[in-house]
Amino acid sequence: MKINNTGRININPYNKQIDKMEKQQNASKRDKLEISSEALDLQKANPLEIERQQKVDKLKEEVQSGKYEVNPKEVAKKMYDFWNM
Repeated sequence: MKINNTGRININPYNKQIDKMEKQQNASKRDKLEISSEALDLQKANPLEIERQQKVDKLKEEVQSGKYEVNPKEVAKKMYDFWNM
């Protein structure tokens, strides 16, 4: 007597895995970052941040105008101090 497997005709064994992957792809959303207005105010009001931005702006201006000069002795001193601490 021959018994055929009649319930499994044309069934892909990977369908469950494919369906699961499709659901994960559809469900995955991009991360979203929200900063409260209080946090933004704190960041803007930080005096160090303002001073740092002014220094960066000054350096950008000097570099773009060609007035910025590197002091090799100062660079060497800072490198020496960094490696010999």
